Amino acid sequence: MSDKQALTSVKIHDIIAGRWSPRALDSEAEVSDEQLRALLEAARWAPSFGNTQPARYLVGLRGDDTYKRILDSLTESNRLWAHRAGALLLGCAVTRNEKGDVPYAEYGLGLASENLVLQAVAEGLAARQMAGFDRAAARQAFDLPDGVEPLVAIAVGVRARPEVLGEQADIERENAARMRVPLEEFALRDWGNPAF
Repeated sequence: MSDKQALTSVKIHDIIAGRWSPRALDSEAEVSDEQLRALLEAARWAPSFGNTQPARYLVGLRGDDTYKRILDSLTESNRLWAHRAGALLLGCAVTRNEKGDVPYAEYGLGLASENLVLQAVAEGLAARQMAGFDRAAARQAFDLPDGVEPLVAIAVGVRARPEVLGEQADIERENAARMRVPLEEFALRDWGNPAF
């Protein structure tokens, strides 16, 4: 299996350099309760605007009802590979609380989810975030209250060989090099004027 370390202009932390979003997951490997708790603790301690802490996660382990409901809400193309994950999570943002609208709730969920994903790498796991799911179906499946928005599904598991994906195009996609815009387009002093 390819490591797919990020190619960077300077050294960055190995956990960040090693984070990527595989689809090839081992259908036999389990995510332990301790690993799952570590992922969720990492997410819980993410920064949030005004300490509003808007992130919430519905957590399913392979074989349980929560897992099935999350899997059922995924698009067909995501179900084709995500059923092998040891855990499926549904990330939700609490957009309203007793004080009113929660500012930057989506951003808060994003920060928490990145902490969760980086902790997965630290645990020797892989995590892939997905927007490809039916939000209305997820809302109904979990009877989510008003002011709670399901925004991301996350598959967590142990990487497997790309061949488990079956289709040659999927295998090639899994093996493809990781790409990012160059730093000179990403970091700017003025628009069009690179910072580096």
